[in-house]
Order: sequence, then C-alpha cells, then structure tokens
Amino acid sequence: MDVDGSPSAYRSLVWALHEAARREATVVAACVLDDRDGLPSAAATAAARARVDAQVLRAIGETGVHGRVRTAALERPVFDALSGAARGGDLVLVTGTGKRLLRPAVPRPPARRLARGA
Repeated sequence: MDVDGSPSAYRSLVWALHEAARREATVVAACVLDDRDGLPSAAATAAARARVDAQVLRAIGETGVHGRVRTAALERPVFDALSGAARGGDLVLVTGTGKRLLRPAVPRPPARRLARGA
C-alpha cells in the first residue's frame, strides 16, 4: 500500500493492519519515490523511509497489531507495475483513495472446546 503521509492513507494503513490480522497476512507499506530527473537521492529515500516508519509505528500503536507489516521504498514505475499486476492476485490493494479486495477472506473455523478430562 502507498503511504504518502495523507490522513486518508493513514486510515487505509490502519484498515490494512486490521485486515492483515484477520487474514493472517502481511501489509507492505510503501513510500513511492517520485523524482523527475532520474533516480532519487539517498537522502530523499532515507527521509521517505523515515516517514513511512513513523506512520507504521503510529498505526501499530493504535491497532495493537504487531508483526504484520513491512516497509519498502519503491520508485513510481515499480509501484505502478505492482498496482497493475494486483488484479486477480491473492492480495488486497490499498491506497489513500480506496481499497480493493482481490480475494475474499476465508472464514476461520470455529474454536471447539475440549471435553472435560481430555
């Protein structure tokens, strides 16, 4: 998912963490690096990663969902290619402007109680 620092992207991140816990999945929170003159600088990449890490830590604190998220810094063409390839995949694509469930969640079997003395 693209974490661009906007309030809608943060809300989407919180939703994605809840959904990942429910589906036993992992969220990849990505910052998209836009540089019109070629490759982004190392400083710009580090700053973008720091912003994503801060938002992820805030969302983890709010949701209590741990161990279900990774971060990445992607260049715009890579993110666009992944977004295009997401159709028909076994994943959920989340952006600040909306969510697409690409595979319905499989309900977990109900927990059975053990008989006494078992």
